[in-house]
Amino acid sequence: MVEQASGSYPWWETGVIYQVYPRSFQDSNGDGIGDLNGIRARLPYLKELGISAIWISPIYPSPMVDFGYDVSDYTDIHPMFGTMQDFLDLTEEIHLRRMKVILDFVPNHTSNQHPWFLQSKSSRSNPKRHWYIWSDPKPDGSPPNNWVSFFGGSAWEWDHHTGQYYLHLFAKEQPDLNWRHPDVVMNMLNALRFWLNRGVDGFRVDVIFLMIKDALLRDDTPNPDWTPARPIIESTLHDRTSNQPEVHQIIKKMRVVIDEYDERVMIGEIYLPYKDLITYYGEQFDECHLPFNFGLIQRPFNAEAITSAVNEYEKLLPRGAWPNWVLGNHDQPRIASAKRAGANARLAQMLLLTLRGTPTMYYGDEIGMVNGQIPPDKYQDPQARNEPGIAFSRDNVRTPMQWDNSVHAGFSTVEPWLPVNRDYTRRNVAAQREEANSFFQMVKELLAIRASSVALNHGKYVFVSHGSDDVMAYLRIQGMVKLCIALNFSDEEKSVNLSSVAERARVMLSTEMDRRGETTLERLRLRPHEGVIMQVL
Repeated sequence: MVEQASGSYPWWETGVIYQVYPRSFQDSNGDGIGDLNGIRARLPYLKELGISAIWISPIYPSPMVDFGYDVSDYTDIHPMFGTMQDFLDLTEEIHLRRMKVILDFVPNHTSNQHPWFLQSKSSRSNPKRHWYIWSDPKPDGSPPNNWVSFFGGSAWEWDHHTGQYYLHLFAKEQPDLNWRHPDVVMNMLNALRFWLNRGVDGFRVDVIFLMIKDALLRDDTPNPDWTPARPIIESTLHDRTSNQPEVHQIIKKMRVVIDEYDERVMIGEIYLPYKDLITYYGEQFDECHLPFNFGLIQRPFNAEAITSAVNEYEKLLPRGAWPNWVLGNHDQPRIASAKRAGANARLAQMLLLTLRGTPTMYYGDEIGMVNGQIPPDKYQDPQARNEPGIAFSRDNVRTPMQWDNSVHAGFSTVEPWLPVNRDYTRRNVAAQREEANSFFQMVKELLAIRASSVALNHGKYVFVSHGSDDVMAYLRIQGMVKLCIALNFSDEEKSVNLSSVAERARVMLSTEMDRRGETTLERLRLRPHEGVIMQVL
């Protein structure tokens, strides 16, 4: 019998976050695009699965150049997704089902159609001119410095009307806000309050580490290892455009607003090495509750690299900081695809859901969804369209959720905004619900075990040495309860010696779903790509 979980910890420490990309989750009105009522219709499924919180990617009014990450109004809902009342109804039902709702907040940039920017570009004397970052050209007319866009090319766009460049670290239609301006700070903090007052339980804050840039607009240091065959975003080290010291003061102000409300969470999107990432907790734990940890995404998916990432992170975390883990999202290749994990896809889910810290799942990962196959001439992703042949297309990880084997995979009654992956007839929720040992059933049981075990959702992490480079093993310990997790990343059977832990253990779950009962730990046999959770006896 697994020990019962305690309710003494914040919900974001014991729960599991599930990212919904709303355009691709469920279409309720037959326009080929997912919406809020579609999410609402699938809440029973998410509750059945065992999800604690739903992170919804942007649903604000937007021209959709970057599919919602170009916001034109921070305090409303895009009609494509529904109405404000639809959102309030969804939030109420999520809460009635004892789950939480997390919104995406996009503070680094707005749409170029936002009223603020339309005023800012109207003249150099407009009161909102300095709500954005403008600069004169160099004497030869070229951009002010060497800053580059994540979507390709210069990060500066020339405005003929006012004779200056404006900064955009992403698409030219996404001008960067000037967070050094007090009116920008005030208005953005009020936008947070707007949603908190409507019941939102927290925010995932987009590229939070980019909000402040070098005040003198000095060049980023060129990357000496860059070649033209690589994306231009890698041509500099971004030492003037990211992770600036002053950004922490802005995040502290955001956290003050979050803390005005009970039990709310702030999660920061931060692509930085661990030594820098951990500073976003704040010296007094007054910044992000969870600075997103992308270590499992950024390393090769093998036992040595993953073990190293986990142990390094655990070692560097400040005492009292709560860890978190991510395997995929709307910007990254799906974990089940061959270039990421392939045959180790089940193993990856066991890893995610048994490490110490809050896990974030991406929609469809619970059925092993893989990258779609969208031809380059059909790309909608601005990042891929701006650098053809170089940039990974994020469209491939945003294909519609595969609910069943009907036309359009049960996502919509019409042709979806992105094509459904071709494997949907065999890889879908309905089929896997009926299969005893399916990917879905494994993830569902993993979530149930995690929810019922304090050792898993809040126990200590202890690395276990065993002598095999292809196997990762660790303990999760709470009081007298010890759980041992062993993961074989190789395509060969492995026998490992875990006798330093105990003589015997009881297998609670195998990734193959066909193994239970007692086993010896001196010669634990793991099949190729098998992972097991064991209760130490």
